[in-house]
Amino acid sequence: MSKIILTNEVSGLGAAGDIVDVKPGYARNYLIPRGFAIAWTKGGEKDVEQIRRARRIREIHSLEDANAVKAQLQSVRVKLSTRAGDTGRLFGSITPADIAAAIKAAGGPAVDKRRVEVSAPIKTLGAHKISVRLHPEVAVIVDLEVVAA
Repeated sequence: MSKIILTNEVSGLGAAGDIVDVKPGYARNYLIPRGFAIAWTKGGEKDVEQIRRARRIREIHSLEDANAVKAQLQSVRVKLSTRAGDTGRLFGSITPADIAAAIKAAGGPAVDKRRVEVSAPIKTLGAHKISVRLHPEVAVIVDLEVVAA
């Protein structure tokens, strides 16, 4: 097992700033090259507090804040226009970053793209349901309408 420090949230493993033990191949081939983690060192321990401080600034602090953002998201109609073919099939797919930008453009709150959960790739025009996890205990379903540009 090798010790690593997570720099981003990895589902099933931990949050940014956590020190975890993983198999060496997983760390070497997946987590570290993609920037999700750094190798643990005594000097790296000092970086942990900085990573945790940045995480605290980004995240929604309390359950009340999460419920307030949930109420804002439920009142917003999100419409995303993109290029599509004659049959209604998209050129490419809609990413969580596209959805987060569309929520912001529709007048909703700023949502971190890592909080947007897409169950299956969105590759067609029409209405879709998207889950946004605001807090470990609070998730909201957002109605997304994809239209041709």
